[in-house]
Amino acid sequence: MHPISSVPGPDWPCQVRTPGSRDWERTAARWLRDLLPARYAGYATLTRHHVLLARHVQLQLQHEMRAVRVGLQTARAELPTLGVAEAVIENTIRLYAAELEQLNRLARGVRLVSDALVAEAAGQPARRRPLPGVAHTAQPVRRAS
Repeated sequence: MHPISSVPGPDWPCQVRTPGSRDWERTAARWLRDLLPARYAGYATLTRHHVLLARHVQLQLQHEMRAVRVGLQTARAELPTLGVAEAVIENTIRLYAAELEQLNRLARGVRLVSDALVAEAAGQPARRRPLPGVAHTAQPVRRAS
C-alpha cells in the first residue's frame, strides 16, 4: 500500500476509507458497486477489477447526467402536452436540478476514488485528472423554457 500524504479532499466519499488505510480498496469497491444498477453485481470482471468498476461507474454517471439534462431542458415544452399540471412541472424541474447537482458530486467522488485505485495499481501517489463529460465545479442550473 502507498499512503497518500494528504486528505483526498472534500469530494472524497465518506463511505470510502482513505487510500493507504486498511481495507480502503474494499470500501471503495463496495461504494462503487452501490452506484450501479443491481444487475451489474453479477459481472465478475467488474467486481474483481476495481479500476474497471470505477470506469464503468463513471460512464454510468455520464449517461445519467445526460438523461437528467434532457429532462430538465424539455420539461416546460413536453410535460404540458402530457397533461402535467404547472405545479408538478415546477416540482419536476426542481427535482431534476437537485439530481443533477447530486450526480455531479458523485462523479467528482468517483473520479477521486478512480484516481486512487489507478495510483494504487501503479504503485504511485494519486493524482487528479479531468473526467470527460463531467462538470468539476458547481454549474448554475439553466431553466428550460
